[in-house]
Amino acid sequence: MKKTYHGSCHCGAVRYEAELDLAEGTGRCNCSYCAKLRLWGKHAKPEEFRLLAGEDALTVYRFNTHSLEHPFCSHCGVHVFTRGDIPEMGGKFVSVNLASLDDVAPQELIEAPLRWYDGRANNWMNPPAETRHL
Repeated sequence: MKKTYHGSCHCGAVRYEAELDLAEGTGRCNCSYCAKLRLWGKHAKPEEFRLLAGEDALTVYRFNTHSLEHPFCSHCGVHVFTRGDIPEMGGKFVSVNLASLDDVAPQELIEAPLRWYDGRANNWMNPPAETRHL
């Protein structure tokens, strides 16, 4: 069942709310970007994500195919979400960085199913052979 969560960067300049169902599953990727940030995300449709404050505080990073927008707070550096539009993934989406949620109970995260993506090998539909280091 979807629940409205609230999240923010470390300094609070960027704040959002998102309707998420963590029981549907979450994801981690081993691509060069996600691995360095240790990102753990949950996708939402754009209409399920609302940026409440801080658009002017965001700096955007893009790399490789530039199909994803990785905004982060220009004050504290925390990455709170990613925006993308990838037809193979259902079109437009926002991936919320679960570490930036302010009102999620640890037990909800513990119980959330986790799927791994082998982004390093562009083998997105399969998990990498090893994930313990991620």
